Amino acid sequence: MDPQNTDTNTEAKMLLNHAKTLRLHTGNLVNRSRLKKKCPGSPSEEVSQPKTDFPDTLDCSIPQETDAITPEEREEVKVSVKLFLCESVQSSIRDAVEMACQTLTVSQLDSVIIAPPGLLEGDSQTLAHLQPAWEELETLVRSQRIAAIGTSDLDKDLLEQLYNWAQVKPSSNQVNLASCCVMPPDLTAFAKEFDIQLLTHNDPKELMSAATFQEAMQEGTQDLKMADWRLEWVLRYSIIVKSRGIIKSKGYLVSARKATP
Repeated sequence: MDPQNTDTNTEAKMLLNHAKTLRLHTGNLVNRSRLKKKCPGSPSEEVSQPKTDFPDTLDCSIPQETDAITPEEREEVKVSVKLFLCESVQSSIRDAVEMACQTLTVSQLDSVIIAPPGLLEGDSQTLAHLQPAWEELETLVRSQRIAAIGTSDLDKDLLEQLYNWAQVKPSSNQVNLASCCVMPPDLTAFAKEFDIQLLTHNDPKELMSAATFQEAMQEGTQDLKMADWRLEWVLRYSIIVKSRGIIKSKGYLVSARKATP
């Protein structure tokens, strides 16, 4: 047995035993893909590859792969975010936005699209499900942490309900073309009338399950038990060069919390 590996595993176990919150940062997946001479995988594959005194919050990142934006280049790039919530806790939205701003060294995210937690089988998305998260996003817009906010997978009726109720209107709505190969005409007409940008995506309904997260963490921590850790949210960011329309960097931030006994 390698003594160095044993010491590392012992240290990891001590850190995880004492920590209450675990934060992961994948670093720039664009650069890593270029180095490996391969294209990025699916969103689920991308985010399931995290690397991993006793702080309450344990931050794990890849220092050489940071995506900090310098003040000189800030006006030249657009920072777009999609936030996948794994549980209905409004504070998770603020925590995710703050971590993104700190990681990328920006004071404001240009756009944030929200993907609410999955529903129980047989349930359907309603305005009541969306309102708590949207109110928190509106607060972040007013405090200038976010410039524009958008939605994901809303049909025309629900998008209209949200638009009519919201104080800060949705600027975009993502549509999954896996379940809808052509934009619905009523959704297209409504979006055009109220200047809502329709975007497409190929994200799965559940970007990362609790089981997938625990399995990914288990691989890097050997005999440590991760069953008492639960996912809070997964945030994907893209830094786009405005003048060229290309993605300069892309990465994920992940937050998990230890379940209280």
